[in-house]
Amino acid sequence: MKSAMPPPSPLPEAPAIPSKKHSFEVHGTQLSDDFAWLKAENWREVLTDPAALDPSIRTVLERENAYTEGVFAGTEAFQKALVAEMRGRIKEDDSSVPEPDGPFSYFTRYREGGQHPLVCRIPRDGHVETILLDSDKEASGHAFFDLGGADHSPDHRLMAWSADRKGSEFFTIKVRDLETGHDLTDEIPRTSGGVVWLGNSAGFYYVELDDNHRPVRVKRHLIGTSADRDIVIYEEPDSGFFVKLGLTQSGAFVLIEASDHETSEVHLLDRADPLAKPRLVEPRTVALQYDVEHHGRQIIILTNADGAEDFKIMTAPVSNPGRAQWKDLVPYRAGTMILFVMCLARHLVRLEREDAKPRIVVREFASGREDIIAFDEDTYALGVDPGYEHDTNVIRYRYSSLTTPSEVRDLDLATGTRTLRKRQVVPSGHHPEDYVTRRLFATAPDGAQVPISIVHRRDVALDGSAPCLLYGYGSYGVSIPAGFRTNILSLVDRGFVYAIAHVRGGTEKGWRWYLDGKRENKPNTFTDFIACGEKLAAAGYTARGRIVAHGGSAGGMLMGAVANLAPDLFAGIVSEVPFVDVLNTMLDGELPLTPPEWPEWGNPAADEAAFRTILSYSPYENIGPQAYPAVLALGGLTDPRVTYWEPAKWIARLRQKKTGGGPVMLKLNMEAGHGGAAGRFDRLEEVALTYLFALRSIDGFGG
Repeated sequence: MKSAMPPPSPLPEAPAIPSKKHSFEVHGTQLSDDFAWLKAENWREVLTDPAALDPSIRTVLERENAYTEGVFAGTEAFQKALVAEMRGRIKEDDSSVPEPDGPFSYFTRYREGGQHPLVCRIPRDGHVETILLDSDKEASGHAFFDLGGADHSPDHRLMAWSADRKGSEFFTIKVRDLETGHDLTDEIPRTSGGVVWLGNSAGFYYVELDDNHRPVRVKRHLIGTSADRDIVIYEEPDSGFFVKLGLTQSGAFVLIEASDHETSEVHLLDRADPLAKPRLVEPRTVALQYDVEHHGRQIIILTNADGAEDFKIMTAPVSNPGRAQWKDLVPYRAGTMILFVMCLARHLVRLEREDAKPRIVVREFASGREDIIAFDEDTYALGVDPGYEHDTNVIRYRYSSLTTPSEVRDLDLATGTRTLRKRQVVPSGHHPEDYVTRRLFATAPDGAQVPISIVHRRDVALDGSAPCLLYGYGSYGVSIPAGFRTNILSLVDRGFVYAIAHVRGGTEKGWRWYLDGKRENKPNTFTDFIACGEKLAAAGYTARGRIVAHGGSAGGMLMGAVANLAPDLFAGIVSEVPFVDVLNTMLDGELPLTPPEWPEWGNPAADEAAFRTILSYSPYENIGPQAYPAVLALGGLTDPRVTYWEPAKWIARLRQKKTGGGPVMLKLNMEAGHGGAAGRFDRLEEVALTYLFALRSIDGFGG
């Protein structure tokens, strides 16, 4: 039996956030930002030392947290019951399927009651487990802990692992001797977290972050040496490009990848040569994107070259990889977007999506024969796990839907045999036949058909009486998979319809779907979401005023925009780490992510048209004198992506401008960053608050 929510308590008085007059001019337009003072002058220091925050700002944030707690006074037992309910659906001693690599198979698992993963291995043909890294132990005594990476060396003797202990996403790399279980003296701070080992296991490459938290520098570290002696292999000169490392499936080449949101460039490093210098594949050209894999004497290129908007696959000689040598292998097909490519010794594996449905295609190099792996459900999630090995006939894939728990299967490409390796266990019980999942399409104002993925209990009456949680994102080309989510059952089992609005700005319907929700087309994202809410109401899944909208980060910007545009459609708005101060952030080139974000949103300082577009929708600037639904904003003090002052300023101006509705609340995690609490059970407390807010938004807050 589900716990009943207690009746609402009288609302406490909302704290007044002081405003301080601040105005400035951009492109001849006078702007005001009276809550700009909430941005600490020493924000860089605060990322790594939260105690350095200005006491006057800290007081504001702590008062906001206290107010949010006061709004939900008397629900503590119910929140604990929600956490227990969600925790009951988690197999606490869960583990991943071991991935073979030479003499060992590597995997992660959790112990009963553990918050963080254990990194383990077993002999390939044995069963005796060795715990290589105990993250629960490493996290002990720290308010925050996030394991960044755990990468074993090719000779299986060492492991480079990293952790962030502040939530600011500055990861410190250490090196563990897997024979003794002890860490060596090697310690490298301020990195992005991952490494790629040299072929001889004598050291590794990593990416160093600069003072503005930008990954710009590839360095080579040799085991046993001081980090200040590490050699710079590559340094990105353009502050608008971020750098990351990769490794071809063959293990032959380290990939140095520099990119923004529309242009990319790849350099190759011969992994067998510890003194290798980067070799450019193709110089960056605006709007040309490409990723690189390797097969024999060829590189395999996933690219949008030659107008292949949804991408195609090409080849080039390793010895001469420039674009003049690129030849089609898998030609472009409009409407079929290729998402991912993996090269095995005898097979090319690709993940593609057509008509918003994913599928896996396996191509035999020798014959060119292709086989397709797809499923019949209306809406589902599908992915490929690359694994460590290249010379193998086995691929691993995972499948789930909004009603079907995740399944991991191995496919033997030589025999066609599919082997179930793992099925997600829901300890408290789950019966897929009790639920219905389907896909609807909403018609946007310009006629675009926007997919909506839906799940609800089979016994829910579709007469407009059901409440709805409607999730959306719609940026950076990110598509939201319609996969299994145990947490949402706490709402669905209480009569909610759960829906995902696959709005423009993602790539659910191809690259054009992304472009039509980007820069000058960004308003399409917002009107798509509103159209989805209206469709759900018109079709009887819910009703206007009974929808709770939910999004995070750039999806939080979506939440802020639809709150301004259609406040009466929603009972509540949940906005996690919300990118709502878009204009001011994009005008500030010193912030960590701003220059790389200009291709996504436009540069309002340099481009007046971009300024006008952003000004027209930026949630913070467009708050007006109207009634707003209830709003819950969640943020993190050490978040380098969406800085803490964005949700704080947004709530302050909402409270200042709104004429009714609400309440509007801020809950700021003073010990975490963009991802919130890192522990898997601690995170459930934040989810429980979100769901409590959704339930209260429908049933009403106290007067």
